[in-house]
Amino acid sequence: MTAAVLDAQSTAYDSKDIEYLRHGDKPLLARVFLPRGAGPFPALVEVHGGAWCMSDRKTEHLRHEFMASHGIVSIALDFRSGNEAPYPASVQDINYAVRWAKAHARDLKTRPELIALSGQSSGGHLAMLVAMRPHDPRYAAIALPPGSPKVDASVPCVVMSWPVINPLSRYRHAKRAIARGEEWGKSIVPRHDAYWPSEADMAEGNPMLALERGEKVQLPPAIWFQARGDDVHDYKDVESTFPGNEPQRFVANYRKAGGEIELIYIEMERHKGHTPDLSQIGGAFADMVKFVGRHIKS
Repeated sequence: MTAAVLDAQSTAYDSKDIEYLRHGDKPLLARVFLPRGAGPFPALVEVHGGAWCMSDRKTEHLRHEFMASHGIVSIALDFRSGNEAPYPASVQDINYAVRWAKAHARDLKTRPELIALSGQSSGGHLAMLVAMRPHDPRYAAIALPPGSPKVDASVPCVVMSWPVINPLSRYRHAKRAIARGEEWGKSIVPRHDAYWPSEADMAEGNPMLALERGEKVQLPPAIWFQARGDDVHDYKDVESTFPGNEPQRFVANYRKAGGEIELIYIEMERHKGHTPDLSQIGGAFADMVKFVGRHIKS
């Protein structure tokens, strides 16, 4: 088998937008960052954050550029937001995107088995949800074109940056923040309401609670990067008996279910309700590259 190429040194890359899916007259684009060279390279299907309702494939470009400059194909997605269609629409688009990338792996300088998932904030939630339920018929509802290879959305690993791993607890956490007079919750709650039809859906489409319910899910190796002092994502769920915060709770559940996961805290300034400055976390990007190198192999 041909080994994946992961260059430890910075390398040149090219980028281009590709239509990977269309809903009616609306195309969905992927901005693909391709390292120069023959490959095959590891690849990450990248899922942006924005409380399921904001941002696009261009928002987190610093991460995509770093990945490509270090020998990883970065496939940054646009997908249907909560302002357009509720859960599980975006999950269907992302599941499709993984299968699309596998079907076009040669053109993307990779191989189907070298394609993983990465996401930030709500995108981290979506990436993990797709990875845990790659065969869910609701999520895989959009078929590839006739004649496409038979591929699924399973992945060899998942990279998460401060994911909203438990949408239900975060929703209630934000509501409690509003009651305390904290402004950040006032922007978060309406976006939850736009994307999630109900609290029951927040509980169902929930990686944390899926593990606690004992669901039979896929558990690819995962890594969670968490900024310190980030109360929007790193908080204690007061309705849970678990003694730690949500990151530790998910890690404990994932490991108990048989999965391998790392939790890495990073030092970066966070302002509640605002997009983080990714220029602060180059060290974390380097750790992402190392993680991919350990877990994506032919």
